[in-house]
Amino acid sequence: MAGKNKLTAKLLLIVDDHPMMRNGLTQLIDNEPDLRVAAGADNARQAMEAVVKLKLDLILLDISLPDKNGLELIKDIRTLKPDLAILVVSMHDESIYAERVLRAGARGYIMKQEGGKKFIQAIRRVLDGGIFVSEKMASRILELFSGHRPEDSAAPVTRLSDREFEVFQLIARGVDTRAIARQLHVSVKTVEAHRVHIKEKLHLKTAMDLVRYAVRWIETEGKN
Repeated sequence: MAGKNKLTAKLLLIVDDHPMMRNGLTQLIDNEPDLRVAAGADNARQAMEAVVKLKLDLILLDISLPDKNGLELIKDIRTLKPDLAILVVSMHDESIYAERVLRAGARGYIMKQEGGKKFIQAIRRVLDGGIFVSEKMASRILELFSGHRPEDSAAPVTRLSDREFEVFQLIARGVDTRAIARQLHVSVKTVEAHRVHIKEKLHLKTAMDLVRYAVRWIETEGKN
């Protein structure tokens, strides 16, 4: 019976550069009679190749990938396959990232430390067309959509646009302006403009203030 069900199972792609995480999720999912992991990918390029080749129902996506920012990958996937569901699986702080991934087009956000039962619940919720986030995050998102969130209730980095946030993360990792420009395929002047806007939004005065702030942030909030 299980084998027969697998023929019509929902097909999933796991995108994560940690083999142990991919293997663990694969075992968990393949134990479900109506779910099957069709492929795994450890970077954005492999993920996009799988999206093109396979008829997928859901992508489990880690937003920390070696070759591309996960938020940009979500947008790329949504452009190619608007109806393909995406559930982000991450070690990053939900309060900082969940709102961004939902805006980018993902259907849910779950922390890696959650148990197997919660993972399956999240997968099924998203496959059924729903949105999955924690109860705490769901309340915050409702406030956000109703326009009632006070400005000072969120972490300062949530004021940054997705692109500014991407630049901020690279600054925190010690990447210089020219290297950021090359990595993001933009001009040095564009990166410099982003740096100015980031400083303004975070109320920082100098370039060194920005570097110190970014390094402190990634040490406390941005670890994966």
